[in-house]
Amino acid sequence: MARYAIVAPKAFGVSVADLRVLGKQVGTNRELAVELWDSGWYEARMLTAFIDDPAQLTSREMDRRTRDFDNWAICDALCFHLFDRTPHAWKKIDEWSRRRAEFERRAAFALLASVALHDKAAPDAAFTRGLRLIERAASDERNFVKKGVSWALRAIGERNARLHEQAMNVATSLAAAPELPMRWIGKDARRQLQSPAVRRRVAAR
Repeated sequence: MARYAIVAPKAFGVSVADLRVLGKQVGTNRELAVELWDSGWYEARMLTAFIDDPAQLTSREMDRRTRDFDNWAICDALCFHLFDRTPHAWKKIDEWSRRRAEFERRAAFALLASVALHDKAAPDAAFTRGLRLIERAASDERNFVKKGVSWALRAIGERNARLHEQAMNVATSLAAAPELPMRWIGKDARRQLQSPAVRRRVAAR
């Protein structure tokens, strides 16, 4: 875990792959998910991403869990496997993007990236607004925030040709900015978005 900059004060050492298998065995279990989260153990909290019920997860609970985030792995797992399937996802993207705490703000962009990858029915206009949030947060120099911002920018740019063009424009603008975090995000996103493989996928869509 330390090799991947995952800091967790209470951890057993169980792999995420094993937790995925366990999650399939348990199935959806709302009550157990609440108890596991409250335990504070890294693996227990990771397991909630696979067994909690997104339809029953409240806005208040999402806020509380986000305030508990103490590493990027828990943040990303919940956003990618759970939060993006709740009816509160878009509201939380906007709210959390204005938070100051590092992992709360990262959650906004991890969630934006997750929605971009998973919600095939979301309109382009929603992601155009997401690009404005990306521009606003791009000056944040904290490592886990800027990586989350880049992830969201790249994910939006891979949805379709129209959003690819918009994301490339944002990436190019950021790459030329005077602030170092903005330049890093812009160059990181542009490198992936202009790759032949991404261009082929976007054209096919």
